Order: sequence, then C-alpha cells, then structure tokens
Amino acid sequence: MIRVERWLPSDNLKLEPNALIAATEIERNLALTAGPGAGKTEMLAQRADFLLCTGTCRYPRRILAISFKVDASHNLKVRVRKRCGSDLAARFSSHTFHAFAKRIIDRFRLALTGRDALDPDYSIGPARVLRQSITFADMVPLAVKIVETSEIARNAIRQTYSHVFLDEFQDCTKDQYKLITACFLGTDAKLVAVGDTKQRIMGWAGALEGIFETYAADFDARPLNLYQNFRSAPRLRRMQNAMVRVMDPAAALDDHELQGEGGEIEILHFKDDTEEAARLADAISTWIESEAIEPSEIAVLVSKQQNLYCQTLRAALSGRGVPFREEDQTQDIASEPIARLITDFLLVVGSDAQPEAYRRLLETVVYDEALDDEQEYRARSRWGGFVADVRHRISTKQVNLVDSVAMTKLVSELIGQVGRDSVVTLSADYAQGNRLNDLIEGTVNRISDLLKDGTELSAALTAFSADRAVRIMSIHKSKGLEFDSVIIMGVEAETFWGKIDEERSAYFVGISRAKNRLVLTVCDLRERPQGASRWSPERTAQAEFLGYASAYA
Repeated sequence: MIRVERWLPSDNLKLEPNALIAATEIERNLALTAGPGAGKTEMLAQRADFLLCTGTCRYPRRILAISFKVDASHNLKVRVRKRCGSDLAARFSSHTFHAFAKRIIDRFRLALTGRDALDPDYSIGPARVLRQSITFADMVPLAVKIVETSEIARNAIRQTYSHVFLDEFQDCTKDQYKLITACFLGTDAKLVAVGDTKQRIMGWAGALEGIFETYAADFDARPLNLYQNFRSAPRLRRMQNAMVRVMDPAAALDDHELQGEGGEIEILHFKDDTEEAARLADAISTWIESEAIEPSEIAVLVSKQQNLYCQTLRAALSGRGVPFREEDQTQDIASEPIARLITDFLLVVGSDAQPEAYRRLLETVVYDEALDDEQEYRARSRWGGFVADVRHRISTKQVNLVDSVAMTKLVSELIGQVGRDSVVTLSADYAQGNRLNDLIEGTVNRISDLLKDGTELSAALTAFSADRAVRIMSIHKSKGLEFDSVIIMGVEAETFWGKIDEERSAYFVGISRAKNRLVLTVCDLRERPQGASRWSPERTAQAEFLGYASAYA
C-alpha cells in the first residue's frame, strides 16, 4: 500500500496540474470537462491507480466506471489493468449504462412487481411482453424503479461502490442521470463526471442541456478543465490552440508553452476532385510504402456525406491497391461488438496462442459480470472447459470452419455460453427486430467465404476485420479515435454549411484526431457524385478554418 502523499502517476507519466488534482481528489466530487485528446481516459486510469494503490478505495469496495460505448468501457478497463495490475484492477467494474442497468435488474428482479414483474428467464427484445420480455429502452427506467423502491438493492449498490467514474458525461440522458442520482446522491461515494461539452453529439437521444451544471449543483462537484492535447505533435497543438483562442479564450495557452517543431500541416488546393483523388491516393500509398505507416494509422475525414465526397478517392485507392475501410457504412459489420466477439472466439479456438483475444473474451463472459471470487472462479472454469472442448473438436476435424453451417452452430454455442441477453446489452440495435441475427449470419458467411480459398483462419479473420486498412469516415464517426496521419477533405463553405459554432466544434474534433500529420484539401470544382440530390459543383474555401492552419503549415 502506498501512502497518499507518496503516490506518483504510474509509468512516470506527467499529468497537467488539473489532471493531477482530479486523479488525487479525496474529499470532493468533480465535474471535469476536456477537449479531444486531453487525456480524459488516462486521467481516469491514473485516478483508479491512485484510489486502489493508496487504499483510498478500501477493500472490498469497488470502483464503478460507466461509459456510453462498449469500446470505451473496455478500453478504460484495459488501461486500468495496465496501470495498477490485475489484482487491484479486479476491483474496477467498467460497464455501459445499459449493462449496469441489466445487472441491477438481474440481481434484484424480485423488487419489480405488478406489470413490471419479470420471470427469471425474461429476455430483451423488440417489444414489451408481460413478465417475459423488455425492450432495450426499458432497462434503465426499470433499474431506476428497483433502486428507488428497494432499500435492499439501494444499500447493496452503495456498499459495493465507493467511487464512481462517469465517462462522456455530456451525452447523459434524463433516465440515465436519474439512475445515477438514485444510486449515489446523498451518499459517501465520490463521483467524477468527465466529458467534453463541445462534443455533445447525442441531443437527438435525449441528452440533457447543461448536464454538467445540473450535476455540479446536485452533487456539489468541483469544476475542472483539461486543455492539453497530448496525442498531437507541437505544430498541430499550436494550430488547435489557435482555435481554442476563439472557442474558449480563457483556456488558450501561449504558444511558447507549446514548443517544438514536430508535426506537419499541409493545405492542398486542387482544381477538381479528380486531381484531388489522384494526389491523395499517391500520397497515402507513399506514406504506407516509403514511410512504413500502417494503413490503419491513416484516416480520411469529411464533415458530412463521406460516401458521396469520397467516391472518386475510393476508386483511386482501389486502383493503387491501397486497402481502405468505410467506417460509416452500415454494411461494414466488422466493427460491430458481436462481430468482434465472434472473431475473438474463433481466434482462440482455431489458432495458436492468442492471449489478447482470450483476455477480451474473459472480459465479456466473466469479468464484466461483477461476480464474487467464487462465482468468478466457477465462470472461468466453465469457460475454459468450453474453449478446450471446441478446440478439440476443431483439431480432430469434428468441426469444419469452412462449412458455414458448422460455423453457425459453433457461434450459436458461443452465444449460449455468453448468454443472449448479455450479448444484447452490447448494442442498443441488437434488441431491435432481427438486427442481431442478421449480423451473426453476415459475420459467419463472410468469414466462411474467406476460408473457402484455403486462407488460414488467422489471416481470414484479419482480412475480415480489415485491421490494415485506411479509415474513411465522417468527422462525427472519428470522435474518440486517433491516427498518425489525418486528411480532412473539402474544407469548404459548401461542406461546413451549418451553424458556425457547431461547425467550428466539428472541425476542431477532426483536426485533433491527428498525431503527426494533418492534410487539409480544397477544390474549386466537385462534380456531382452518383446518388447526390443537392450538390454545389462550384466550391469556396472555408477561410476561417484554413486560417487556423496557414500560420503553421
């Protein structure tokens, strides 16, 4: 155990002053806002390390982290384990809101009565069926009802968690905030709400306006801000700082505090989109072949309608044999949580040692369940036996993965082992209609097709996941990601045509995805692409946005 005053950030990382305050706060709740790349996840990981290593989170109490996306929940858990080790990280529970709500329902289901009562084998589906089924949207309200009406449930939750992390809090809905207040308002639990008020993207889903102000008032939380973008090279950080001077002048730094010449910014002006596509495809090919940059470390971003803006570029990349992946396309199922679950499972049972894939599976089938030590031991043993049995069947040719029927049966066994309701909590879409079944079928068919030409399983799964591919996506889709090299196509008035504050915020998100290289493009003419309804061929540069870059290009 480390004394509080002697704790230092793990891995000798240097935190900016406000981040260090947030990581080591003991007495107060916190409301922490930060821009893209400001190290929000790292701060939370360091805070978990502080709380666990110093005993501030006293055994056997736990830390609860709630995120909005499965990936964010998983990434935070991985980072905490890296910072403080597996033993201490075992007391760190990281869930999405819906996964946390489901655990409350499963554990305290008997507190639901009348029309809300549920049978032990209830399911999550597209429609509410008395006692038998609830919808994805029912989960958080039912959890709230349990906590509000059951003293046993309320006390159990409060005795379990002494510290709570709320990630991407700007997207918190009314029901989700009600769950937090029902569980922890007026208790000794210490909360840290983290988010970026400039990136609130879920207004359509009921996100509260002024959620940080509401939370700060209700929980008497101390407000703090993080500003430093540690992912970007100095030249790129100075450009971002120029934007901060406009968006939030008090948060801007002096350029002398951002010393260094590292990083590259380039503004490219083309006569038309054909020239643009050819030049960009050549540049991307050179980065991959001559600079040895992984294709997945390159992103092409567009403010809106990337499927239309990138038609010519896609053809140019294909002509040069450059692999690319369109993240915004609904038919791209490789990034779906269920597809990742299936590919990890197949890697573990069909290939040699795959420790990372096996660890990710254990997160889903064991560690995410917040079990006690004995239950966790039994669950790991049960899972280990299942994996060993499937490996044996594959090695003895009892299961032929090239056969899509056999693979479908094997995946059904996987879903049964994990629990279909647990799988449904991975995404809100999975409770709607046949979405989950369609994704499972599509994943199995595509992997089977890749195996039919004799490709080894690991190679086929890599091809399916398209890990080594240039990412093409909207700025909205890029939120939370980072890349070595980023191209923002079409920095034009006709692309950023919305309210200037919102467009400025989106542009800031885009430029802050780049770690080392940022390329901005403008065309004089963009021919109407196939499928476009409203389109302006004549183009005008977005002078303000390019102006932020020109001083540092």
